[in-house]
Amino acid sequence: MGRSALKEFMIGKPFPTSMDVHERLDKVRALAVFASDPISSNAYATEAIMSVLVILGSQALRLTLPIGLAVAGLVLLVVFSYIQTILHYPHGGGSYMVAKDNLGRYPSLVAAAALLTDYILTVSVSVSAGVRAVTSAFPELFEYRVLMAIVAILLLTWVNLRGARESGTIFAIPTYAFVGGVWLVILIGLARYFGWFGAPPLPVLDEVIAPTASLVGFAYVWLLLRAFAGGCTALTGIEAISDGVMAFKPPESKNAAKTMVAMGFLAMSLFVGITFLSSQIHMVPHEYESILSQLTRQITGGNLLYFWVQVFTALILFLAANTAYQDFPRLSYFLAHDNFMPRWMENRGDRLVYSSGIGVLALLASLMVLIFQANEIAMLPLYALGVMLSFSISQSGMFQLMGRIAHLKPGETLHTMVTEIHYEHNAKFKRVINAVGATVTSIVFIILASTKFLEGAWIVLVIIPLLIYMFHSIHQHYERVSKALSIQGLKANDLSEVADVAIVPIADIHRGTLRALMYARRLSRDVRALCVITSPEMKERLERRWKRFPRITRRIKLVTVDYDYRDVLTPIISYIEQVNTVEFPDKLTTVVVPEFVPTYRIGRILHNQSANRLRDELHHYKDIVIIDVPIHIDSKI
Repeated sequence: MGRSALKEFMIGKPFPTSMDVHERLDKVRALAVFASDPISSNAYATEAIMSVLVILGSQALRLTLPIGLAVAGLVLLVVFSYIQTILHYPHGGGSYMVAKDNLGRYPSLVAAAALLTDYILTVSVSVSAGVRAVTSAFPELFEYRVLMAIVAILLLTWVNLRGARESGTIFAIPTYAFVGGVWLVILIGLARYFGWFGAPPLPVLDEVIAPTASLVGFAYVWLLLRAFAGGCTALTGIEAISDGVMAFKPPESKNAAKTMVAMGFLAMSLFVGITFLSSQIHMVPHEYESILSQLTRQITGGNLLYFWVQVFTALILFLAANTAYQDFPRLSYFLAHDNFMPRWMENRGDRLVYSSGIGVLALLASLMVLIFQANEIAMLPLYALGVMLSFSISQSGMFQLMGRIAHLKPGETLHTMVTEIHYEHNAKFKRVINAVGATVTSIVFIILASTKFLEGAWIVLVIIPLLIYMFHSIHQHYERVSKALSIQGLKANDLSEVADVAIVPIADIHRGTLRALMYARRLSRDVRALCVITSPEMKERLERRWKRFPRITRRIKLVTVDYDYRDVLTPIISYIEQVNTVEFPDKLTTVVVPEFVPTYRIGRILHNQSANRLRDELHHYKDIVIIDVPIHIDSKI
């Protein structure tokens, strides 16, 4: 099976570019693809609040519901802000584009670096959490957790390389099964709580946890803020839709905005329902069993619905990583388009997905899994920092945008470098909402960064500046390339003339070198066959074989260099360098390289790679042109 056939077998037949619009996502698939992260966060967001409050004892857990409602209110603010982002920046890019258009280059790069970091952690944390759910049920698999996590990443990568529609179809079933199962648990719980339909009352647990600390004043307030920040894990992934607007079917921005509303409703109905019922049952967080598992067991009694929720909780924790698979490549595309990432990150694969970005994400996420040994608890302090920072920047940018809109008169239009903005009569009200959202998410970011700093958050705070430096360096490189290639002010005599010389390095006279010599004769009247002689026998053989083909060799100069060492490339490069700099200074020297090309790739390792090494060395010289003359060999391997 050839390379193209294997590739087609693995990811499917290539799609023509004209199929792009047909491969886009409808709202049902898009919700499953983009909402898997925020929906899956309901498996641990309520527990994150309780895990902080329990320090003050089980009595303090009554504050879980008020804090949860505050988190839900913040989610609504952020969802509202991103709906505005989608409508004003319909080509996608989310926080990066908002910051680029309203705050400038470096705030936009901070947002991009924060999001890229968060997407990598989303994959590594999600698959590690999924593996933990599996190893909790089957402890004997614990020692294979890293391998299982990497296999999960490879499977997610494979599915996403097959195309957006196909991945959306595959991921829709577990996502909606999880939502349906948890909704059913919440409805049964509410029916039992309010006594509807004669349902038996909810059990109330009487477990008492003694406080491990006594806090008053600022310390008490700080603990409540930490609990609120922990609950803000429910916000992770909300920005995904705004980054990937162009993945939707037309009209893209309207479909994306509707999907954002649906995502906000789904995520928050699950979060508030779980938080409310957990508070009423007086649940206490335990290391050995999640709050969602306890809640489901208490409400359903451990029947089939309980196992349904547990199975699809594990699945959606795995699939939460898919949100990052959609947005990391798209954000990388925008950065590459603006010359802040390698240009090949713009390329789309055969199935019309950004396959380069998908591959890079898989590699980096696998590296994180290896470093942290698939321990999602160790990675959690790094998680959510990036997304909170990007939220703050995005909403600050929208605050700035709404301020510009508020100064417009009815009918006026303002063209920016990214979009165009029109008068909106409620721009001032929207600006207030953006201000509140930006302030709260900034506070949450500061709390997370300060409380989790020594637990590993410092890593993110170091990585983000390093990424910005990388963006800046790549941009400078492309600026230098652009300047070097510029034809502005170019004159005819500014270009080097092609030197009337062609050098053909040879080791012997055979069919391949004769073909290269004949080709070189078409390029120049001054053709030189260059051979490094390492023994008298070699020289005698070469001259004897040279004389056998006078029709080809009579107008070609045979240059031999006696050399007593084994590295024959050194004298070849020295001779070419002398011709280029002494005989033909400031002109182009052509080097014609004959090369064996076996039919099968594995056969290439049987050759000494001298042609490749010669090309690598000569590429450093600016006035040397290299031409390959391949000699194809029908090999069996």
